[in-house]
Amino acid sequence: MASPHVGSDQAPFMGEPNSTSTTKDDPSDDSTAPPTPPPLPPRPSVSLVEPHHKKKQNRVFRVFRSVFRSFPIITPMCKLPIIHSTLPEGHRVVAGSRITGTLFGYRKGRVSLSIQEAPKCLPTLVLELAIQTFVLQKEMTAGMVRIALECEKRTEKDKMKLLDEPLWTMYCNGKKSGYGVKRDATEEDLHIMELLKAVSMGAGVLPGNLDDEGPDGELAYMRAHFERVVGSKDSETLYMLSPDGNNGPELSIFFVRI
Repeated sequence: MASPHVGSDQAPFMGEPNSTSTTKDDPSDDSTAPPTPPPLPPRPSVSLVEPHHKKKQNRVFRVFRSVFRSFPIITPMCKLPIIHSTLPEGHRVVAGSRITGTLFGYRKGRVSLSIQEAPKCLPTLVLELAIQTFVLQKEMTAGMVRIALECEKRTEKDKMKLLDEPLWTMYCNGKKSGYGVKRDATEEDLHIMELLKAVSMGAGVLPGNLDDEGPDGELAYMRAHFERVVGSKDSETLYMLSPDGNNGPELSIFFVRI
């Protein structure tokens, strides 16, 4: 059987050069160069706002407290009834405790947790967790998920706020997963939060980063309201609030210094 003619019209395979093309001696002649792909459209600018800082409020409170302490102590004639909380003893719900939490990540990548005061605010914490996205999705579909993040206590002179700790040992439903790492919000993180700014609660997928995941890469996310409960300066818990009452998945995230 005769071999295929070299000058046939058959297209080259996966961008392989066509054997019928003539070699050019002049390097300045780039007429055979592949066309330059069009640049990707620019990302929209980030319009997230700074969270409401309470420094001014705290300053006013300290002044008020110092003045109030100068008043004489008056014993009331009657006492208001005490309303018992259903929280464990020693735990309290902090003021403005309802926050927005977003779990997001590529299917084969690690899950990140973003905490915001509100969906329109910049993240106050971004934590890369030691669990892959598809594994967490599997755990969530199975039911209750408990994520515990532990770190060692510091000396008093090195004390920092609990959620400012940079490194955590992570457990998911009692099994050690690895280490969670706090990081500054990246451009990709801010872009994702910008896309989800109008979403208060929900789950879905977003188009992935073509450079990292290819054209088929999708980024999964789950956003919900969380109640922040403080046990002490060394323990806090985020309880996910389900819009469907007890019908939705249950997720709790514990931060503990031991």
